[in-house]
Amino acid sequence: MSELRRDPITGRWTIIDMQEGPAPEPPAETETQTPGVGPQHCPFCPGHENLTPPEIYAQRQAGSAPNAGGWDVRVVPNKFPALQIEGTLSRRGFGVLDQCTGIGAHEVIIETPNHTRQTEDFTVDELLKVLEAYKARSLDLRNDARLKYSLIFKNVGTAAGATLEHAHSQLIALPIVPKRVQEELNGAERYYDFRERCVFCDMLHQELQQDERIVCENHSFVAYCPFVSRFPFETWILPKIHNVDFDATPTEALRDLSRLLKEVLERLRAALNRPSYNFMIHTAPIDSRQRDTYHWHIELIPALTRIAGFEWGTGFYINPTPPEQAADRLRGAAID
Repeated sequence: MSELRRDPITGRWTIIDMQEGPAPEPPAETETQTPGVGPQHCPFCPGHENLTPPEIYAQRQAGSAPNAGGWDVRVVPNKFPALQIEGTLSRRGFGVLDQCTGIGAHEVIIETPNHTRQTEDFTVDELLKVLEAYKARSLDLRNDARLKYSLIFKNVGTAAGATLEHAHSQLIALPIVPKRVQEELNGAERYYDFRERCVFCDMLHQELQQDERIVCENHSFVAYCPFVSRFPFETWILPKIHNVDFDATPTEALRDLSRLLKEVLERLRAALNRPSYNFMIHTAPIDSRQRDTYHWHIELIPALTRIAGFEWGTGFYINPTPPEQAADRLRGAAID
């Protein structure tokens, strides 16, 4: 069982694995690709369903049985979870130190039965099925009163923290709201109190007017490189219509999102030669879905630079690629 411990100075929570184990090995300096685990050994490939915990959600072909082949998208509990769904949430304090039991959910969304296809290779309909799985699992976990926030994220490539190359995403539901998200919520609320408007809507309106950092758009969504990009080629995707909650996105808008996300990933692949990347969905907390000050969005960050001493010590970021140049290069990337 893990524990969550709160920093009394910054308010940041950390998950501490309480089980004894070997110390992590430092990454090889030259390692750039995800370690190769072929289909014959991959736990996410069809025929190996017994190598994962029993599925909790699946989109299956007619007549196929649970925990067997015949699936298009499959969701299972993480075999080595950061947090456990079983147990009682207990909070304790010792002077200035706060901690709570490591209660939460940690799930793996296996996006395709095909070992070699990556997310940008999916058809729009295939990617839509993945987004529908995100929404279904997020909605289900909202019924657990212990949980306060669900984060859906994706790591692609060793440089971005991936350990398996088979296309998959993860969902971690937490008993607290992460500090990074809370900072966004607080900033959006301050802006709303002052101007009575959503700061994300205002940013999006200005980006569309200036048209310097837009990567692509469609009827429902816009992808752009933020004015204050922390990392080279950092790209955000926002719904054009104000919406605090990813879970409230209607199916037709999800289809537009699958089209735009596919295009963004194709452009990143063409412009940067298949970079490793991280992808996160930031949405409102579970217990405040009606908060009108927030605006859900996707943050997609290619793993092109490393955070070093200056960044850790100051919280500042040094981005060697202006977002205007990044957006121009992504717009000009040749895709099918």
